[in-house]
Amino acid sequence: MTRKNATRGKKHGFYGRALNEAERLELEEARGIEGIDEEIAILRIKLRELIVAKPERFDLHLRVVVTIARLVTARYNITKEQKKSLREAITKVLTEIAIPLGIKALIK
Repeated sequence: MTRKNATRGKKHGFYGRALNEAERLELEEARGIEGIDEEIAILRIKLRELIVAKPERFDLHLRVVVTIARLVTARYNITKEQKKSLREAITKVLTEIAIPLGIKALIK
């Protein structure tokens, strides 16, 4: 039996054994996705929800912003200077939203 034939029956891999049937189907679907555009989009939606639900948690907003900036950096393979500019732009947008809401926070 060749290696290719031996792995053919192992459709779900190492982690698949820990998943139920519905999760294994989702795993197969997830394997077909290339790139991280959907993850970035979901984080943006969740950031907006977080800002509305917990406007006082500016610390969490910034954590999500940093995560989005890292994903965008990976997605576009941008330079450190471009990454810094992106982070500053996102922070500025958050500040412009946060200040009108009356949120006091320190920006590093």
